[in-house]
Formats: sequence, C-alpha cells, structure tokens
Amino acid sequence: MTRKKDTLATLQQMLALLQGERQALAALDLDRIVTCTNSKMDLCAKLEAVDQASLDEECLGVLDAVRRLNEINRRLRNLIASNVQNRLGALSGNSQPYAALPRQNMGVALA
Repeated sequence: MTRKKDTLATLQQMLALLQGERQALAALDLDRIVTCTNSKMDLCAKLEAVDQASLDEECLGVLDAVRRLNEINRRLRNLIASNVQNRLGALSGNSQPYAALPRQNMGVALA
C-alpha cells in the first residue's frame, strides 16, 4: 500500500471511529467510549508520522471531516459533563459539586 493510500485509510478509520464515538456518547456506553478513546490515540500516533505537505485534496477533505466530527463529539462530551454536574449539584444541594472543599478556619490570623 502506498503512503497516500495508507494515510487515507487511517483518516477514514478515524472518521468511522468518531461516528462510533458519537453513538456511544449518545447511548452513554462507557465501555465503548473508552474503547473509542484508546483507538483514537492509536490512530493519532499513526497520523503524527504523516508529513502534512504530502496530503492531497482527498486526504485534506477527509481530514476536514474528521476535525469537524471531533469538534461535534467534544461539544457533546461537554454537554454531558455539564448535565452530570447539574444533576449532582441538585442531589447534593451544591451548585458546584466539583469545586474545592470549603476552607476550614485554622485560627491563624494574618498580619
């Protein structure tokens, strides 16, 4: 397989993987999300070795689709995290469940 075909195949695998990740996020399938994350890291390692100057229009088009889908997935992850934070806050009566614990007054006076 030529270098261009190998790069294109890797980008297409990444695109399919990101589509699967989006489905896993929508279903809140933690095992699949973790699997997708590990696979993305492997594919990113392959893509790091690619010289960007060697990418043709077809590869650049798939790369653009990968970037857009990754951004969509990032936003979805952030929405899910925000939703979880809000629910935890409602359950605990605290609007910031991930905030640092309150400081205890140690009886030390500052001069």
